[in-house]
Amino acid sequence: MAEDDLPGNIKVTRADWLRTAMELLISDGVQSVKILTIGTRLGVSRSSFYWYFQSRQDLLDQLLADWERTNTGVMIAYADLPAPTITAALNNFFRCVVDPEGFNHQLDFAVREWARRDARVRGVIDRSDTARQQALARMFARHGYDPAEADIRARVLYYQQIGYYALELSETVEERLSRVEGYLYCFTGVVPSKEEVEDFKRFARGVAGAPAHPI
Repeated sequence: MAEDDLPGNIKVTRADWLRTAMELLISDGVQSVKILTIGTRLGVSRSSFYWYFQSRQDLLDQLLADWERTNTGVMIAYADLPAPTITAALNNFFRCVVDPEGFNHQLDFAVREWARRDARVRGVIDRSDTARQQALARMFARHGYDPAEADIRARVLYYQQIGYYALELSETVEERLSRVEGYLYCFTGVVPSKEEVEDFKRFARGVAGAPAHPI
């Protein structure tokens, strides 16, 4: 279909454009995030795009800002949640990464791949990584770890999580859950209560029907 033949439809929202751009970014990389390609998928003309964006670069800028607000924002929000113990606090973090509505690791790696081609995006990635690590360090510090230890534990936890995604490990939900108690102890040095472990397992099994992200 030629670009001019596409019907206009102002009912397509900014969120629709961003969602489709995000899908293309994840599946095919930033080079495929193009106005015509997105418009074709949405079934609208190029003119519909300009209701919400000034240019392709504006779309990319807003897409990057949306990634930072959601992926980084949600991780910080979960790390900042109040918890009675450090192991309960860590379970909050784990909930963030298993919840399909939480941290999107596929999007995260698509943005990291984008950053290989764009130094400005690399700067945003670096800022986000620092903010995430600092949120995790605050989580440990709130539970009595001195600043240096809190920083190291936060880095170990965060780097392990990102590395888990990078390795693209294929494990069943039950395989992952069988290690929860060990992970909690390894990351905190504290033996978690049985109730904390079982509570997290119930949550993880509850969201297992959706495309969850691994621990």
